[in-house]
Amino acid sequence: MRPYLEFLSALAQNNHKEWMDANKKWYLETRERFLEDVEVLLKELCELEPELSAYKPKDCVFRQNRDIRFSANKDPYKTNFGAYFSPKGKKSPGPGYYLQVQPGNSFLAGGIWMPEADTLKKIRKEIDYSGKELEQIENDPEFKKLFNGIEGEKLKTSPREYEADHPYIDYLRLKSFTVSHPISNKAVESGAFLTFAMVGFRKMKPFNDFLARAIEDVEDGSGIL
Repeated sequence: MRPYLEFLSALAQNNHKEWMDANKKWYLETRERFLEDVEVLLKELCELEPELSAYKPKDCVFRQNRDIRFSANKDPYKTNFGAYFSPKGKKSPGPGYYLQVQPGNSFLAGGIWMPEADTLKKIRKEIDYSGKELEQIENDPEFKKLFNGIEGEKLKTSPREYEADHPYIDYLRLKSFTVSHPISNKAVESGAFLTFAMVGFRKMKPFNDFLARAIEDVEDGSGIL
């Protein structure tokens, strides 16, 4: 049984430094268990994305401390454990594979969330050229079994570079390009989420490949963030 949900539930009810200091041993033990599971995923993901072999589990796991400088919510700690696997690193503008465990809100996801202007422009250009390919990826029966389509906040109107009647205007209006699927508490506690996550990551690889190709020169330096 995984200890994640019990610890994270307790943290959500006691989100302050005094509690965390008093329960540091519990936190470190739970985090270490998460790192072990991330290592399992990382090894399997290297088969899909060989570049990931350059990273260790700790390179993929997010810090527990929240950045509260510009947030109305001053709780100091995240109430989830999250890991992001991207061939170019966590801070890359490129696509990646995400896993979150949290009581009642565990999920796997992939793609690119809220890319910067240069990256977004590249993705839209690729959609303009190869939108049919993206449509085929989204409509693949195996893809549709897991994901409820390509998600993301949309512009209310078409981007200025494209006509409103563009055949792929629904994709072009997106400001994020992500897919996701929920994971049950039961799957997290039993550890079955690891197998399920890898099934999902394999299914989303063509989607991530499309996005990576679109922004390849951004990542290589012409538009690096």
